[in-house]
Amino acid sequence: MAAAVKAAGGRKGSCFLEVGRREIGSSFPRASSRRISGSEHILMRMTQYGKLRGHDGCVNTVSFNPAGDLLVSSSDDTNIILWDWLAKTKRLVYPSGHHENVFHARVMPFTDDSTIVTVAADGQVRVGQLKEGGEVTTRLVGEHDSRVHKMAIEPGSPYIFYSCGEDGLVQHFDLRSDSATKLFTCYSFLNGRRRVRLNSIAIDPQNPYYFSIGGSDEYVRLYDMRRFQLDDSRNINQPVDTFCPKHLVKGGKVRITGIAYSYAREILVSYNDELVYLFQSNMGLGPNPVAAQPECFDMLDQPQAYSGHRNYRTVKGVNFFGPNDEYVVSGSDCGNVFIWRKKGGELMRMMNGDKSVVNCIEPHPHFPFMATSGIDKTVKLWTPSAKKVMSLPKNAKEETV
Repeated sequence: MAAAVKAAGGRKGSCFLEVGRREIGSSFPRASSRRISGSEHILMRMTQYGKLRGHDGCVNTVSFNPAGDLLVSSSDDTNIILWDWLAKTKRLVYPSGHHENVFHARVMPFTDDSTIVTVAADGQVRVGQLKEGGEVTTRLVGEHDSRVHKMAIEPGSPYIFYSCGEDGLVQHFDLRSDSATKLFTCYSFLNGRRRVRLNSIAIDPQNPYYFSIGGSDEYVRLYDMRRFQLDDSRNINQPVDTFCPKHLVKGGKVRITGIAYSYAREILVSYNDELVYLFQSNMGLGPNPVAAQPECFDMLDQPQAYSGHRNYRTVKGVNFFGPNDEYVVSGSDCGNVFIWRKKGGELMRMMNGDKSVVNCIEPHPHFPFMATSGIDKTVKLWTPSAKKVMSLPKNAKEETV
């Protein structure tokens, strides 16, 4: 992290150094982060800090390492790049071993940034091992029968993660083991023979036994990992709860592209050709929403909705921003980054992040920075460094109604 601190310079460098000294494992004290960020004033000064150039194709994923001093990106070119993002320089480039577009890449925590897991359009799940002298070896640890868009790492674990694919399969990985565990294949509630093509998986940060998945139908499915550890005859394919806006239930015309959890265990969901919704834990429809009575739906509170962006052309993620998850962020087909106030859904910022489509938004783990990527071959970096408060484009709020 020393190079990044030196590159920051002045008071900003001192700020990084002060917080860097507090680093313990993969997390900083959240109180420290709150003193540095979280205000609306910070949000309204977010501007593009720079671009990272190095890929030869669409950049499909960006993610920070646990400490936040490195950024990992992957692309249609199948390469993995580790960036000293503050200095805007490459630290390492290596071939992932995948044969097709790499869709997700993450650094495993508590591995000294030496273990990187990746998934791709070739259906493979791979692990890259970084060694002294810049040598990297990759190995295949699991496979799907179709494209794999997303994985989820168990919070704080250097070994355990999950993958989900368009084949409907959810797999559990423990890097101390030689093989993956195939947990279940997700099927439609209405047609038990139709697989749900999965696009996203996320783990509850407060209870790592719980994870949620979403894909080619309208339902977020919540599962409890402990059910898969029991050797009995229960239908483990059945979730413990499901979530869906009332007007989309049994509609069959939408799909889920992204899921994220807040630290308060709220579930944020982005729908293709629809809106982004925020579900509280008491908004569930039960394990089988098709069997639920209509009057049950009427009793449920509606989730908070976030509108204005366009999610039609690609598989877009969604995320929270701010030390207390005060904001919701998403990309859009219009090439903008959208930021809403979580409470109430007010659109706060629109920032141009791509010539075509923004797909990925990754907040920094400790500071009010973020990285975005999409159809362009570059990664965009965002910091609250604008000299004046930035305003919404003219008529932006009217367009979101």
